[in-house]
Amino acid sequence: MGFPCHRPDQVPVLLWLLLLILAPGREQSEALPKAFLLLEPPWSRAFKGEKVNLTCKDGRSWAQRYEFWYYNRISLGSGAGTIQIDTSGYYTCKTPRSSLSDPVHVEFLSDWLILQASHPVFEGEDVTLRCLGKEEKDISEKTYYKNKGKMRQWPQYQSEFRIHSVSRDNSKYHCTASRKYFWGTWKETSKHLKIQVQELFPQPVLRVRPSQPIEGSPVKLKCETWLPPPRSYIWLQFCFFREDKVLEPGWSNSSELQIPTMWSEDLGSYWCQAKTVTPNIIKESLRSQIRVQRIPVSDVNLEIQPPGGQLIEGGEMVLICSVAKGTGTIAFSWHREGTERSLGRKMMRALSAELRIAAVREQDAGRYYCSADNMQGPILSKWIRVTPRIPASRPILTVKTPRALAVLGDMVELRCEAQRGSPPILYQFYHEDVILGSSSAPSGGGASFNLSLTAEHSGNYACEADNNLGAQRSEAVTLSVTVPVSRPVLTLNPAGPQAVVGDLLELRCEAQRGSPPIVYWFYHEDVILGNTSAPSGGGASFNLSLTTEHSGNYSCGADNGLGVQRSYMVTLNFTGHSTSKVIPITVGVIGCLLSVPGLAATAYLVSYFRTQRKSGGLPATGTPSPKEHQEPSWSRPCSTEPHRRPHSEPPAVMELQPVYSNVNPGDDNLVYSQIWSSQQTSGNPARSPRTHWKDEEPAVIYSELKKAPPEDTVGQAHEDAAENYENLLCAPSAPDR
Repeated sequence: MGFPCHRPDQVPVLLWLLLLILAPGREQSEALPKAFLLLEPPWSRAFKGEKVNLTCKDGRSWAQRYEFWYYNRISLGSGAGTIQIDTSGYYTCKTPRSSLSDPVHVEFLSDWLILQASHPVFEGEDVTLRCLGKEEKDISEKTYYKNKGKMRQWPQYQSEFRIHSVSRDNSKYHCTASRKYFWGTWKETSKHLKIQVQELFPQPVLRVRPSQPIEGSPVKLKCETWLPPPRSYIWLQFCFFREDKVLEPGWSNSSELQIPTMWSEDLGSYWCQAKTVTPNIIKESLRSQIRVQRIPVSDVNLEIQPPGGQLIEGGEMVLICSVAKGTGTIAFSWHREGTERSLGRKMMRALSAELRIAAVREQDAGRYYCSADNMQGPILSKWIRVTPRIPASRPILTVKTPRALAVLGDMVELRCEAQRGSPPILYQFYHEDVILGSSSAPSGGGASFNLSLTAEHSGNYACEADNNLGAQRSEAVTLSVTVPVSRPVLTLNPAGPQAVVGDLLELRCEAQRGSPPIVYWFYHEDVILGNTSAPSGGGASFNLSLTTEHSGNYSCGADNGLGVQRSYMVTLNFTGHSTSKVIPITVGVIGCLLSVPGLAATAYLVSYFRTQRKSGGLPATGTPSPKEHQEPSWSRPCSTEPHRRPHSEPPAVMELQPVYSNVNPGDDNLVYSQIWSSQQTSGNPARSPRTHWKDEEPAVIYSELKKAPPEDTVGQAHEDAAENYENLLCAPSAPDR
């Protein structure tokens, strides 16, 4: 056997293996692909005296130098990438970037007939067998056998035999050849041959990185195998398994599988398969147990969203429970102080979980905490106090007055209070939507605003409560400020100097200030004449038909329930009868008295009126105009109905008053006077209703007076008329005169 370089001393196999173990990079060499030997010529058997070239290859590039060669497991030292051999034995090689190649058995035989097998041949491939003799021209036919069984017989010119899809088994092959001699035929038999079928790819190895993963971390699985350089063009496919379950995605061209997260529940036996499509060869790795490390939870923390001060009643609250460390499935639970049952529980493969409370209520206030447990015991968070802020409810406005009525000048308290709402609460007070002022309630509850009433303070009041969660307005409250009446002013119409007996006098009383309704009282010498109401305020009047007794001092009072105010006195002075009224009466009376038929009546009337005059019971109140009695009917009885009083007369007659009506029938010597009277009413005349005339006929008295002699002076006639006036009572059924 020859070598191109110096051959070192042979090293024992055990010593060489020890050097390989101690050499640097041993761990990496286990994962390196195998080197590969090529034969030239490509037959594993040759005739003795022939030479065979061995070439060492790895999967990256052709080896050139410093390859290690081994013969029957004995190191031949380092040398070139190709060596020439002529000695039978087992040869192997190794490059710096590969592991030891599979051994190749090369035989150099001195037999006349040998059976050769092509090299290299890989499992699942076809192999060529060649039956070769030293003198091929002397062979007439060849026969091939497998395990002593005849496979096929070939003529001489077909010296090769092809076997399809060989496998790595222990089958033995040989051949026979018919050799011709000059004296006859001789049969030659070859030595048995075991075909050296090499692995197309070695059994895959499952690699797990990291080898002991932490729970929750990613894990990479790799199915390691390789193809020999001469078959590097073949595609391999891979599949991964846990126990007997295929892991996604199943068969693929990638030799790696990334598991994003490994959990303790994923513990088990993992393995992989590798296969070629053509030829169809499948190999599986050994099973590997993956153990996952679990980290206990720590630093449990509870967080509230929204943060403190921003949680509003009716809003959503989120409780976030988190841990700084912890692997696997973590059981999170939330609790509130004072409650036995948890608010919620979640199983999460995460470092945090959240619990949502859709609508927070006032009773949800309190202290909260959470716990976390990954089968190592629960760990609790710190307490957090939760206080939802409550928007202010619609406030109620109350007005507190010192008396039943709100009176001008009173101090009024406006009290505004919202029944619910987180403090502080700012209250604002409004009068007709104009801000009066504001008041704060730092601890909640209500607030007050004091107001000294003026007349302008009547109207609608409201208040507003605001704690920065939305202002709420109260319903409007109406306040009426009652103003006491001022001193009224009394006026008379007509005024004193112009008033005479019989006039209709209007007493006008008016207070310039005062809340309605106002009742006005009218006084004559501190005696009440009557009263009148002014429901809407302003003044009121009282009418009075003047008599001689009505001279004197007048006043009025105004009252609206807050005290009577009295006006200043007004004095009314006027004279008695006017000349224009006395003369007609006198003439009429004289005419009636001089009449013979009326003497008896005249005597009665004079006696009656003299008595009344002396007692002061017949003051004159006025005489109707003569136009009212133009052309009286003398043919009708004395019961002719007198005229009604005008609408402007006083509301009640003070007392029974005689009314005189004079007529002149044409006789210059007689004057008749018709006298009728109205019914007297009892009680206060100012308060008595008017007595209506019904179907009753009034009592009529006729007076007949004779004219005075011409020689009498006018003054005497007046005096006689005043002193000697007599009335005659004429019955209603008396005949006409």
